[in-house]
Parts: sequence; structure tokens; C-alpha cells
Amino acid sequence: MKLLQRLFVALSLVLAASANAETVLRVGHFPNITHAQGLVAHNFTRQGKGWFEERLGAGTKIEWFVYNAGPSAMEAIFAQSIDLTYVGPGPALNAYTKANGAEIRLIAGSANGGAALVVQSDQNLKAPADFRGKKIATPQLGNTQDISCRSWLIAGGLKITQLGGDAQVLPTQNPDQLQLFRQKKIDAVWTVEPWVSRLERESGGKVLVDERDVATTVLVSSVKFLGAHRDLAKKFAEAHAALTDWMAKNPDEAQKMIKAELLEETRSDMAPDLIAQSWKRIAFTSETPRASVESFVQNSIKTGFIKTAPDLSKLFEKP
Repeated sequence: MKLLQRLFVALSLVLAASANAETVLRVGHFPNITHAQGLVAHNFTRQGKGWFEERLGAGTKIEWFVYNAGPSAMEAIFAQSIDLTYVGPGPALNAYTKANGAEIRLIAGSANGGAALVVQSDQNLKAPADFRGKKIATPQLGNTQDISCRSWLIAGGLKITQLGGDAQVLPTQNPDQLQLFRQKKIDAVWTVEPWVSRLERESGGKVLVDERDVATTVLVSSVKFLGAHRDLAKKFAEAHAALTDWMAKNPDEAQKMIKAELLEETRSDMAPDLIAQSWKRIAFTSETPRASVESFVQNSIKTGFIKTAPDLSKLFEKP
């Protein structure tokens, strides 16, 4: 009888521990306004009012990870150190191709637009041919804007390699781009908001190419997480769509949260009107941007980041 009682107590403790165990989702995003859903949700978590946590069920915890650009986030997916991330379609596509479709699934759209090529206002730069011998900064080698920049230059007749060519494309972190541009050490920057608006306002930059209709950010999941926790992935995608809708209906509150979150992440206090200016260039959406991703296939081939067009049939997956 005592043995049965001990077994019953032990079983009760195991069940109680199981009931109280946390489910941890590790989610990445960048400190860019084009990652607004990530910024707003991260700020909700920071305030103890977790947007995703409340919609994923009791015992769910979100751990947030911040990256400068897409290739770093994709490396984290490969290393199984995060489960989901907001990322540009370029790195997502490259990672999918590199892993032969085995690691990455695109489960939702997030933002279109908000990326641009900004040039020095005192230079006569109007077409790709004008950039011969010039220096252009992008956020990271192989990220979405890096691929867009190289593709645009190549389409305009320039020879561009990953190490040089007719123009130098220099992968440079966003905060450093601003300083180099101000010092006239680079001729142009292809980047995302809020850096586009900061280059305009703080350094006299002029927008030459405005990618308003191009997907800038998507939401991707690791295949491992999707396979093991499809129910949570489904709830996360639904909560992401609800957050996108909430932001559209509450832009002022969303922008205040973005300001607060960017201050926490970058130690840089951004003016409210700068965020509002950036906001106007971006269309937030949860719709899957198939056409944009397919065009990125061609750009990635053109720039040498992938060799042949991959089979995209497994990339898009609705949990």
C-alpha cells in the first residue's frame, strides 16, 4: 500500500511539473521599422502584456533575439537557436536553397516597401551607369537590399562581383552607413526604414530608387519547429495577422511602441515624426508575397547567390 501511495505521489508531482512547464518560442527580428510587428510584439513582451503569449496559451514564453540583417538570422535558424524570425525574402530564399528545402518555411508576409537607394544630393547619380567607380553600402552581404542593389546595377550594364567590379557594394551595418554617408566616404546606401528617412533628414540624402511594391519582410519558421509544434506555429501566424490588423487600426500607439523598443535595442531615441515618415513608405501585411519571392529568385541568380532556380513548392506553407 505504501508503495502505491509513493507511486501516486510521484506521478502527481510529475503531472504538476508538466502542467507548469513553460513552452518557449525563440523569435528573431531586426531593429528596423520594416520589422514593426516584431518591434511592437517585443515591446508588448517587455511590458508584461505579451501579444503572442496571450494568444498562444498559458505557459508559453517568447524569447526575443535581435539581428542586424537576414543572413545572421538564417544562420540562427540553421543552428537551431531560434524557431521563427522576421527576415527579408532574399536571405530566406538563399537559406531555403542552401538547405535544399530542408530547413526553412515561409508562413506569412509582414511588410512591403520601406527600402530604398539613397544617394548623395550633390552627385549626379541617376542611373546604374553613373555608379561606375562609386561605393554603395548595404546592410549585409546577401541580405535583401544587398541583392536588390547588385541586381539593379547588373541590370544597368555594370559588372558586379561579390568582391568588387565596376562599383563597390560594401556590406555595412546600418548605424555605420549613416556615419559614412555623412562623412562622404560612401556615395550611396541601399537600406530600409528608419535608415532611409534618417539618411534624408540627417545627411541630406536623396532617394533614387524607392522599392514600394517589393516585399521587405516575411515571417519564416524552421522546419523542425513547424513539424514538432504545428499548432503553436498556426497560432503564432494567426496572432501575427491579428497584430498586423491592430497596427493598421492603431498606428499612433504602434509607433509609440516602436519608438520605445528601438530605444531599448539601439540606445538611440528616434523622433516621433521620423517614425511617422518611415511608416508612410511601408505597407504592413500578413499575405504571402509569392510574386516578390519569385522575382528574388531571378535577382539571386543574377547576382550569383544561387546558381539555379529552386523548386519553391515546399517554401510556402500555411501552418
